[in-house]
Amino acid sequence: MELTHELMYEASLSKDTTFEGIFFMAVKTTGIFCRPSCTARKPKIENVEFFTSSKECISKGYRPCKICHPLEKPNETPLYIKQLIDDLSENPSIKFKDYDLVKRGLEPNHIRRWFLKNHGMTFQAYQRMFRINSAFKKLQNGESVTETAYDIGFESLSGFGDSFKAIFGVSPKNSKSQKIIDLQRIESPLGTMIACATEAGVCLLEFSDRKMLETELKSIAKYFKATIIQGSNPHIDTLKVQLEEYFEGKRKAFTVPLTSPGSPFQQMVWKALQAIPYGSTKTYKQQAEAIAHPTATRAVANANGMNRISILIPCHRVIGSDGQLTGYGGGLWRKKYLLDLEQNFKNT
Repeated sequence: MELTHELMYEASLSKDTTFEGIFFMAVKTTGIFCRPSCTARKPKIENVEFFTSSKECISKGYRPCKICHPLEKPNETPLYIKQLIDDLSENPSIKFKDYDLVKRGLEPNHIRRWFLKNHGMTFQAYQRMFRINSAFKKLQNGESVTETAYDIGFESLSGFGDSFKAIFGVSPKNSKSQKIIDLQRIESPLGTMIACATEAGVCLLEFSDRKMLETELKSIAKYFKATIIQGSNPHIDTLKVQLEEYFEGKRKAFTVPLTSPGSPFQQMVWKALQAIPYGSTKTYKQQAEAIAHPTATRAVANANGMNRISILIPCHRVIGSDGQLTGYGGGLWRKKYLLDLEQNFKNT
């Protein structure tokens, strides 16, 4: 696919997120440059020019748009949100009220909108969810219901019991048979990622703007017969470290345990993906041949698309038969970034 002036302009008109990171549009009449997906009103085609990096835009005298913030990582969690989440992780009994947020220089309504957009719940609901998750793990480790309730900040056993049952469907006393899947946001150079893990290992790693994300979350919850809830997990802790090393070019293989349910054919396809060497690529046809199903190219492509653990099960290493980048749920710009990253560090 050749990136012509017309193609990039059309992508900007349609606010196509698949072109994120591939080009920036600079507007001559305003001196501003934007992401392809910027929601601002688009100028006429003769009044724009395109660049492949924000550095080029700035060197030409353009300034970043205040609507789409092209210098920020897509969907990145703001530092002040990270601090709130870190504080909750260290002490789940903390209860941030609007007054506490204002004391930190934060606008409560802004915090509320951010959590609604990124977690589907208000910050107050997020805090309750986090406390209940912490309580669940304490109970699983043998602590008493009474001790757990007061440790995480509940003022009454009845209030704790009602909140617990609203999430897990059972009382705290009957929670031993319940299962949970921990979920966390992970920041990366390509934007925010959502990671999920069970006791057995990482079961999901996707970019937060992936269109299939909600469907995938429902799928793993149904398969594991578990409740997905915000919380810490040792496998996610390991994943964070290994991802950071990967993006720095210091890691070529991942060792964090994975658990990825799927059909026997899907499992075979995903195993073949993990066998593609770092810094290398295969076509869908070559991948089909590698699993001894040479005529199943389309089925292989579909199985690749059903992979829920990006980067670690590297479906980004599969390309079209003509060498073009095709079919990546995280967006072709991310696929290109990952392949370029691996190529650059392949021999180091």
